[in-house]
Amino acid sequence: MIPQDDGTESESQIVIVTEEDTLAFKRLDVYLTDKIENLSRNFIKSLFIKNLITLTEESPYQGKLELKKLPPVGTEIYVDVPPPLPSDALAQDIPLEILFEDEHLVIVNKEAGMVVHPAPGHYEGTLVNAILHHCKDLTGVGDQMRPGIVHRLDKGTSGIMVVAKNQKCHEGLVLLFSDHDIEREYQALVMKTKMAAGGPIETTIGRHPQNRLKMKADVRNGKRAKTFYRLIESFPTCSLVKCTLETGRTHQIRVHMSEVLKAPIVMDPLYGSPIDHLKRLPPQVSKILKNYPHPLLHARKLGFVHPITKEKLVFETEPPEVFSQVLDFLRKEDV
Repeated sequence: MIPQDDGTESESQIVIVTEEDTLAFKRLDVYLTDKIENLSRNFIKSLFIKNLITLTEESPYQGKLELKKLPPVGTEIYVDVPPPLPSDALAQDIPLEILFEDEHLVIVNKEAGMVVHPAPGHYEGTLVNAILHHCKDLTGVGDQMRPGIVHRLDKGTSGIMVVAKNQKCHEGLVLLFSDHDIEREYQALVMKTKMAAGGPIETTIGRHPQNRLKMKADVRNGKRAKTFYRLIESFPTCSLVKCTLETGRTHQIRVHMSEVLKAPIVMDPLYGSPIDHLKRLPPQVSKILKNYPHPLLHARKLGFVHPITKEKLVFETEPPEVFSQVLDFLRKEDV
C-alpha cells in the first residue's frame, strides 16, 4: 500500500441520505458525485446503467432509484465500484507547476481538484497522466497505474508532492515516508473561533463503520495517527491553523480537526457542512466560496533528505488563489 497523506482509496461505498442532503441536492447522480470522491457524474451514470447502484437490504426506503431524483431521508445506497482497469496509465499533456526537478525526482505543486492517480471514474486527467507526459519513461517505477507515486494528497487538497523518476529513488522515498522522516506542513482554515494555541493530537484512525467513504478516530483496528497543530490567526468566524504530520493516515488532518478539535475545515463536504459554513462566514467570503467544491486545506511545505544525493530539500508554496482571497478578506475585515 502506498503511504497516504489526505488521500482515499476508491472502492465500493454505502451512503445514507440525510435531511441536509435533501436540502442541498435534487438529483441522485449529483449527490453521489459529491459524496463519493474520485467518481465523475458520467461514471456514476455508467454504474447505474450496469445496476451497480442499488439499495441495501437495511434501507428503510425500498422504492425505485432514479438518477434525476434524490430518494428520501434515511435511504441507504450501495455503490459497487469495480477495481481499476488492469492497464498502464496514459500520458497526457496537462500543465504542471514544477517546483524542482533533477534526474531522480520531481517536485510539483498539485492544484485542488486534481486526482493523483487513475481510479474508477478518473482514468484520465490525473497527476500521473501529466507526469507520464513530462517524464517520458517511468516504466518499472512503482505501480503500473501509479508510476512514480510515493504518497498522495486528496483530490480537493492542494499543495506539494514529490514523484520519483527511477526505482531506486522511489524505494528511498517510500522508506522516508514509512519511517516518518519527512517534514510535512499544512495550512487549513477551520470553522472554530476559540482555540488553544496548539498541541499534539493523537488517536487511531480507521474506516468509518457506517460510512465507508469516511475515516474515523478511535475505531477498532485503527492505526496510530499523530498531528501537531498550531493556531496562526483567529478571525471572528473561523481560524487559520498550521498542521504538521508525524504519521500520514487517510484524511488524518480532516478527522483530527473535525472530531477531536470540533473544528471542521471550511468547505469540507465530508467532515463538515459547506452549507452551514457559507451561512456563518462573512457574506463576501461566502460569495468567494459559493461554488468552490474543495476543503480549504493546503500542503504548504515538504522537506526531506534526497534519497540519492543526500541533499536536504525544503519546498514551500502559498495556498491557491481562492484560499488566498479568503484570507486576504478576513485579514482586512479583522483590522
